[in-house]
Amino acid sequence: MTETIAATASYEPKGDATRIASVNVNGLRAAFRNGMPTWLQARDVDILCLQEVRAPDKIVNDFLAQDWHVVHAEAEAKGRAGVLIASREKPDATRIGIGSERFATTGRWVEADFTIKGIPLTVASVYVHSGEVGTPKQEDKFGFLDEMVLKLPAMRADGRDVLLVGDMNVGHTERDIKNWKGNVKRAGFLPEERAYFDRFFGEEIGYRDVARDLAGDVEGPYTWWSQRGQAFDNNTGWRIDYHMASPTLAARAVRSVVDRAASYDTRWSDHAPLVVDYQF
Repeated sequence: MTETIAATASYEPKGDATRIASVNVNGLRAAFRNGMPTWLQARDVDILCLQEVRAPDKIVNDFLAQDWHVVHAEAEAKGRAGVLIASREKPDATRIGIGSERFATTGRWVEADFTIKGIPLTVASVYVHSGEVGTPKQEDKFGFLDEMVLKLPAMRADGRDVLLVGDMNVGHTERDIKNWKGNVKRAGFLPEERAYFDRFFGEEIGYRDVARDLAGDVEGPYTWWSQRGQAFDNNTGWRIDYHMASPTLAARAVRSVVDRAASYDTRWSDHAPLVVDYQF
């Protein structure tokens, strides 16, 4: 099942499973300053995927390179976007970019290939545009989602296990947003955006929504809360962070947890980590 636990709680041991965590850090420097290292030290993660890193390579390496093998896609626009994959074991290969020149320097897609117990696995850390209705930002978002429609089937073409994780900035169904009725005309819950995820998780493309599969037909568990008002305290959240897995990999998922902070003032990001254990 997918559950939500306070990030100060004792974490269940992973055994011999491979633990993959994803979180939008809303700025790596701020996250480290506000408590991320304490969470990371306790979490026993094998592959760590971050979005909205918003830092140059030197800063990223200062924070992570001593203990991790890091591949980082820095955005050309300073202080924007940025995604990375950090792993305890060195990847077999790495690639930056979704494959489109339009998004080549936007810091929104990075991939790494691994071999885990003889099984080939490709992991991508992804940061989809937030969008804004009626603006070029929304057109960029649709353009990126169009690229994903092409990319996802191609990644599975050779039979590898494939995992896309990250902040996709779309709540797929009414169960994924607390106040869904008030957001049907806003970026993040537009019918046109949700239709892409129907394709990603439907027969056409055939990926699985790991956290939803494990959670079942329940509200959330949410992974992002607005900084406004009492959204966090009232758990008025959005489930916009995903583990999107090829069916063979999804079948290996044994536990999914959202590491929600114990209180508003102990958060180190406006997102909570989504952590999944896979049994290879």
